Amino acid sequence: MECPRIFIFFLLSAILFNYNNDVSINVAATNVGLNYGLLGDNLPSPYDVISLYKSIGVTKIRIFDPNTEVLNALRGNTNISVIVGVKDQDLAALAASEVAVEDWFATNIEPYLSDVNISFITVGNEVIPGPIGPQVLPVMQSLTNLVKSRCLPILISTVVAMSNLGQSYPPSAGMFTPQAREQLVPVLTFLSQTNTPILVNIYPYFAYSSNPVNISLDYAIFNTKDVVVEDGPMQYSNIFDAIFDAFVWAMEKEDVMDLSMVVTETGWPSAGNGYLTTPDIAATYNGNFIKHVESGIGTPKRPNCSIEGFLFATFNENQKPAGTEQNFGLYNPTDMKPIYKLF
Repeated sequence: MECPRIFIFFLLSAILFNYNNDVSINVAATNVGLNYGLLGDNLPSPYDVISLYKSIGVTKIRIFDPNTEVLNALRGNTNISVIVGVKDQDLAALAASEVAVEDWFATNIEPYLSDVNISFITVGNEVIPGPIGPQVLPVMQSLTNLVKSRCLPILISTVVAMSNLGQSYPPSAGMFTPQAREQLVPVLTFLSQTNTPILVNIYPYFAYSSNPVNISLDYAIFNTKDVVVEDGPMQYSNIFDAIFDAFVWAMEKEDVMDLSMVVTETGWPSAGNGYLTTPDIAATYNGNFIKHVESGIGTPKRPNCSIEGFLFATFNENQKPAGTEQNFGLYNPTDMKPIYKLF
């Protein structure tokens, strides 16, 4: 099949991550970035974090809101491309007024256009489906019109979770929930018209942890070559591909064809849920995800189509809900040392 058009703004060189003389993360991929969350009271300064990214060769990151300290730290580092999120709580006001959108852009984005490489603006993080889901599309439309009128190379999209799928097994049976069809499908249609990817969060950990008896760990963490699921001519040896393809099938059932997908979040917690969350398992999942992306093999539904993805997250964040949510980080925030070694 012909791959959907993929937007790639940055490359992550084949390098060995090394920080403070401590071998940490060996990443050899072109399309893997990091999420930079700020829900912690012991995080390093943004300038130190950007220095970390530069030292380990990260060339794309995602932040969840237009944090001025982070954006100022990024000034001049145009080799690092950044996805900037609109705060969920701002959507209502922005959906009600194009003037409010213009003011938001003038305050949060325009001051950085000359020396910060902003690739995407995301309108809402996993708010579809939900009570504020209908606010997403009008804000996306207003921002898209604004950046087009300015001839800016910034893409406008939204981030959605796999909760939009009412059915995902087998992948070819993938379909959206009724609420997702109401709220998400118009967004997907708009993105198809603007040739902009939909941004998706895919967490095999949650599928596995909810059903560890019937889902094997090896299938969840890319640790087997054996076929676990046969879906007609398509064969699956990892659950990530199965979830990804279920979303593709669901889009096609709504006549949204060949829309590219960027995986804005995936990862595995290193603690918080007993034997299901250890540093070794987290290292295996994240390392194998990087290998999977690097291989360029795509998924059974979209073979040989490059996947662009972001690992979640840079640091453990102690102000998130207790348990696994605090333990998705690759680095310890207090000393910026790696929590585990990949590969």
